[in-house]
Amino acid sequence: MKSDMTERQRKWFASLAASLPVKTGKSLEAWADIMRACPETTHRARLKWLKDHHGVSQNYGSMIINVAFPEEGGHWDDAETLRKDLWRDVAVLEAVERLADAIPDVVQTQRKTYTAFSRKVQFAAMRPLKSGGAVFGLKLSLEASGRLKAPARSESWSERLVSVVELPDAASVDDEVARLFALAAENG
Repeated sequence: MKSDMTERQRKWFASLAASLPVKTGKSLEAWADIMRACPETTHRARLKWLKDHHGVSQNYGSMIINVAFPEEGGHWDDAETLRKDLWRDVAVLEAVERLADAIPDVVQTQRKTYTAFSRKVQFAAMRPLKSGGAVFGLKLSLEASGRLKAPARSESWSERLVSVVELPDAASVDDEVARLFALAAENG
């Protein structure tokens, strides 16, 4: 399993960076200078400030903030910091990573609020639960297994992941979860 970005994700980030000056009339460094003058101190508040005062979208805003404040860490491209900040107990994550290692061409990417698994497109993602364990989203219909449920809330991962299974601990990552992961990987 590769832990990076898919080719599609790399192209998307490159096109985002290339389109910023075209869409906004300013270079990334010019936007970073503007951002450094922002009175806000949190990422979300800075995004809102950019949108409210300059009409900058969330994706461009995050890219600008990351350039303006590189010392703050935990950015989209710092997978180790994101992973460490998100996963206090990594046992469930490591159990799922072992499943991913057994399937060719799986790319794992770390986001701020979840860990994603992709091939050409994202087919699975998981996030830790406050109570322990994790919720595991899959690109599978509910009919694929009696263990699958509809998500109880809107998740920040891909809308293609239409079913979830709760994983209370690493032992719950069993043969059935392995089968579902492999099946979802065929879809991605």
